[in-house]
This record gives sequence, structure tokens and C-alpha cells, in this order.
Amino acid sequence: MGGGMEKKLDFKPNRTGLKAVLPELEAEIMEYMWETRTATAGEVYEHLRKIHPTLRRSTVSILMNRLCEKGLLSRSVDYGRGGMKYVYTITTSRKEFEEKIVSTILNSLLNNFREATYAYLSKIKK
Repeated sequence: MGGGMEKKLDFKPNRTGLKAVLPELEAEIMEYMWETRTATAGEVYEHLRKIHPTLRRSTVSILMNRLCEKGLLSRSVDYGRGGMKYVYTITTSRKEFEEKIVSTILNSLLNNFREATYAYLSKIKK
């Protein structure tokens, strides 16, 4: 997984699922990308505008580039009819991403609140 994710993690415990660690539209983009594995910003835009009719295509491109910076997507250039376009591909599975999030958050808790974290984890029953 991309090396920069830990620095860009903003954990929001009151949000659910991916939205606890990614902004809402980035989370929706990743949901779609994990289904399709590879897509252009235009394809993602067409999918998202059904849910968000006022969404701009340029916003999707910006967010997908941010996801590249976070190491969750990679981007390559494709030349075809209509000229050049960027093709985005997932760099990590959803499972690997979730494991990395859990690891990052638990390590932070252990570094900052070691005794309380161990005490809480020892109470959890499988």
C-alpha cells in the first residue's frame, strides 16, 4: 500500500465504513473502484452523477488524483480515440486497506494511551 496514507489519515469515529477515514466522495469513488478495479475519471463521474446530480467532472478528477497521492489508486496514460486519457487502477484490496486502517489506529492508540488500550482490548471477547 502507498506509503503516504498514515500521514493523511483523518479518523472520524462518528462516521461509518470508509467515511470514517476518507471524505465522503473519496469513499464513494473507492467503493466503485473496488468493484471495477480499473476506470477513467469519466466512467467514475458517470456512476457518481446518478447519486450526486450537481457533481462536476473536474471534481471527480481532482479527487481521483488525491486518491493517487494517498496511494489508493495509480494512474496511467491511455491513448485511443479521442486522444489521451488517464486510467486509474486500485493499488490495494479493500481488505488490505481495512487492515492498514486498523493497524494505524491501534498503533496510534497504543503509542498515546497504552494502558487504557490494553485494558480495553483485554475485555473484548471473540
